[in-house]
Amino acid sequence: MARPVDPWDRPVLVAPDSFKGTFSSATVAAAVGRGLERAGVTPPPDLCPLADGGEGTMSVLLTALGGETAGARVRDPLGREVLSSFALVEDGGTAIVEVAAASGWAHVSDEERGPDTAWAASSVGTGDLVAAAVDAGAEVVLVAAGGSATTDGGAGAITAIQEHGGLRGASLVVLCDVRIAFERAAAVFGPQKGADAPTVDRLTRRLAAFAETLPRDPRGVPGGGAAGGLAGGLHAAFGATLEPGAPFVLQALDVDARMREARAVVVGEGRLDRTTLEGKIAGELAIRARQAGVPAHAVVGRREIDPFDVRILDLQAIEEASTLAEIEAAGARIAAFL
Repeated sequence: MARPVDPWDRPVLVAPDSFKGTFSSATVAAAVGRGLERAGVTPPPDLCPLADGGEGTMSVLLTALGGETAGARVRDPLGREVLSSFALVEDGGTAIVEVAAASGWAHVSDEERGPDTAWAASSVGTGDLVAAAVDAGAEVVLVAAGGSATTDGGAGAITAIQEHGGLRGASLVVLCDVRIAFERAAAVFGPQKGADAPTVDRLTRRLAAFAETLPRDPRGVPGGGAAGGLAGGLHAAFGATLEPGAPFVLQALDVDARMREARAVVVGEGRLDRTTLEGKIAGELAIRARQAGVPAHAVVGRREIDPFDVRILDLQAIEEASTLAEIEAAGARIAAFL
């Protein structure tokens, strides 16, 4: 008769998202893991950095699936030439493109941010990256849609792909980090991108006018508002499949199976709030852990969530931490709950 598995022999699954703008998910996972080990937790934790279709998705999937990166010269949100990169996995048959790598905030200085840039910013560089991936032989291009500085409905990306000769038989899958529809992109995300109220109104009208020019209507499709409407634009122009990013990444990394082998799960993100329950990977994993009967804990940069939502997530402990030393210490404190 087989001996029952002692839960103390099982590792803790440490599976955070990035702390946007500060630490990558791999850095956060390593710090939490050090804290757990420092507190005497054995065996060593199972470190599983995550992303939900936003920044860091390419790195997470590349690490999990294996492959290589390739460079490409693209246009940034303001049309300047920059060097960016994409990943090739599955023997080059699948490419991973991050919107943030070409059309993200890293390419826009603090001094440049404001209503004028919110209006002018273009997703053309994302189209350049997609075209480079197709040139490299990719048959499927995964587009991680989070982290954009743009609200152009994908107009720039569509133009760039067409300029480079189209998809030539390749298909697009957009990993969406939000469920917002195309027509709501400016209202929901415009202020985060420097748009004032008049600019949000102009952007909304521009999205509506652009939708009228596309082969199919992008409005009303869940996730179509990701990356300032780029997801909806690619869906309407090229038939791109829109996939919720969190479930896609969790499946690719076999997280459900790893969770079932764990004694507990530690999730993490920069800010724990209502949006955590609206498609973010920390919320998705916490709910899966609850359903599987695996205790879940969280390390977050800021806690801005009400008690009712905490009950939905069923988090046993929520630790705030904003530096690597604090994140490591939070991991050590979580050890007391295990």
